[in-house]
Formats: sequence, C-alpha cells, structure tokens
Amino acid sequence: MKINTNKLLMLPGPTIVPPEVLNAMSFPVIGHRSKEFSELFEDTVEKLKKVFITENDTFIITGSGTSAMDMAISNIVSKGDKVLNIITGNFGERFSKIVEAYKGESIKYEVEWGDMADPKRVKELLEENEDIKAVTVVHNETSTGAKNLIEEIGKVVKDFNALYIVDTVSSLGGDYVNVDKFNIDICVTGSQKCLAAPPGLAGITVSEKAWEVIEKNDKVGFYLDLKTYKKYYEEKRQNPYTPAVNLIYALNVALDLILEEGIENRVKRHERLARATQEAIMAMGLELFAKEKARSITVTSIKYPEGIDDKLREILNKKYNIVVAGGQKHLSGKIFRIGHMGVCGEKEILATISCLELALKELGFEIKESGVERALEVLGK
Repeated sequence: MKINTNKLLMLPGPTIVPPEVLNAMSFPVIGHRSKEFSELFEDTVEKLKKVFITENDTFIITGSGTSAMDMAISNIVSKGDKVLNIITGNFGERFSKIVEAYKGESIKYEVEWGDMADPKRVKELLEENEDIKAVTVVHNETSTGAKNLIEEIGKVVKDFNALYIVDTVSSLGGDYVNVDKFNIDICVTGSQKCLAAPPGLAGITVSEKAWEVIEKNDKVGFYLDLKTYKKYYEEKRQNPYTPAVNLIYALNVALDLILEEGIENRVKRHERLARATQEAIMAMGLELFAKEKARSITVTSIKYPEGIDDKLREILNKKYNIVVAGGQKHLSGKIFRIGHMGVCGEKEILATISCLELALKELGFEIKESGVERALEVLGK
C-alpha cells in the first residue's frame, strides 16, 4: 500500500509531528519491566506534570484521549451518581455518554455549538443539585472551534463537594492550562494534538480530593483502574500493563520541545497563529462559526459559503496536499475546520490560506480581499 507522505496536516488532530519526535520512535525497544524503562517512564511523567503545571499524581496510558475520559469517569461513578456534564460540542457529549455507560445520571447543561458555557449557570445547577458528584467540561471543543472558561468554572466548582474534571485533549501544550491554579481534580489529555506527538497515548492527573472518592468507589473496570496504576507507579515507576514503549520515547522528546519553547511562549505563538488564520478567513469573505468571545486558539471553524460544501476539502487534499477537517454530526457539510496547533508555524498557515483561496476560486467563490496579505499583516511580515 502506498501512502502519500507529503500531506500537510492542518487538522485539529492528529497534528504535524516534528522529525526529532518521529526519530525517537526508532530507538530500540526495551523491556517494559526494565530499570531503563522505569527511568524513561518516570522522566516522561515528570515532564508531563510540568506541562500540566501540577503536583498531582500523573499517569500515562496507552490509549486515545477517550481512554483517559473513560478512566476519569469509571473510577469515580457508581450506579445512580449524578454528574453535571457541560456540553458545548461533540466531546462534551462524549463525557455524558461515558457517564451513562457506567449507569450514572448525566445532568446535561447544553450550550449552542460554537458558544461557551456560563460559569454562573454552572453555579446555579450545582446549587439546584447538591448531590452532584462531579462536573465535566471540555476546555477546547475541536468539533466547534470554541473553548470554555475552565479557570472561572474551576472557581465555581471548588466551593462545592463535586469533583472538577477537565478535558484538555486539544488544549494542553497550546492554550494555557494550569491544573493546580484552576482547581482541577482530574485533568485528561492526548498525545496527538497540541503536544505534537503521535496518536496512541493519553495523560491524566488526579488530585487528593479525587483520590478520596476513588478509594471509596469499588465498581470500576480492569484496564483503567487508577488504583492499580498508582500502585505500580509508586512501587516500580511502571504501568501495570504493557505500554507503547516507542510512543513513550516520542512523547518524552515532544515534551522536551514544549519545555524548551516555554509554555507562555507556546501559548503566545498559538494565539498569534489563530489570529492570523481568523483574520485571513474574514478578509476573504468567509464567516467564522464560533462566537467571537469563545473562539479557540488551536482550531478555527469556518462556515461554508452558499453553494460550497466538502468539495472544497477534497480539492485542498487532492490538488494541494493539504488536509483540513469537516464538520461533525449536525455540522457535517456545513463547516470546515483548520487546526493550528502543536508545532504548526507561519509557513503552514500561509500555505493553507493561499491554497484555500485557490480552491475557493476554483469553486466560483469571489474572494473579497487577499487572506494571505491579511495574514502577513497580522504576522508582521
């Protein structure tokens, strides 16, 4: 099977993986019960804690970001437990489905896709339901290109008994996340987005408050039992089950790159690229999907103009080797999404905007102003 390796991934995940990270995957496989692996694993966990900005227990799982979401819920929810699920897109809905899969009661706070949740409404719902066990929220909804105010929501939740669970799968390493400052009890992420590592690993942090709940909850699964992960890490600096050794190599190097750049610098770069992309899109005469106050800095969602659909993405892919994402669920065929996260830089943004203009012209759309020129202005070129 031939694979085109020249594609420019401008997806909201997986993202471009730098050569040094890919090269790390070619290191020799070592025994996952060896001293060498324990040292590698501990080093990687400590680096991940620095990116999460936390002193909480942190674990790396062989699995997708959804495995960490599942772990967060399965370890705290018993039949009938109430969980407030803040739903602003597809992945907020996923948290709700996981709660229901473990026979919990999902109290849904649903927000129009493209908008953000109101912390005041979260407080009202917690006051109305004093027995809520946890609150879940997705920091950055790649399905909509909108983000939530996780620091402000954290300030609300800390005054209640509920645990605060945050999905930072598409924000950690791109947007600002501070687990300890934001009062997050369980925070989850994935390797393949802003961390700019290959898909296949997930991360999770657990606070002391969360451990108190976990220790009392005996109705959990097997593979994702946090108590087992904690035991193995404390005793051996290992995972209880065979990990993806070469992905750990890759994640270790990817975390090095983040820490070398500096988290604040990395966030500023993402903010700058997001502004360049969004200003270019609007200059061309296209409409952004997410509300201005809620716009993500790691992914931009754009409405298709009248008469244009996913044919645009097909042209970008087949003619220009640029891959962007379509809409999900009821937004399928209505929006497309450009990811600008991880190690994405100016040249990738400019190439995407340039080819987007050409593809739109091919489909008969009249460009109002040059998106490339507007992006260059924002980037100071």
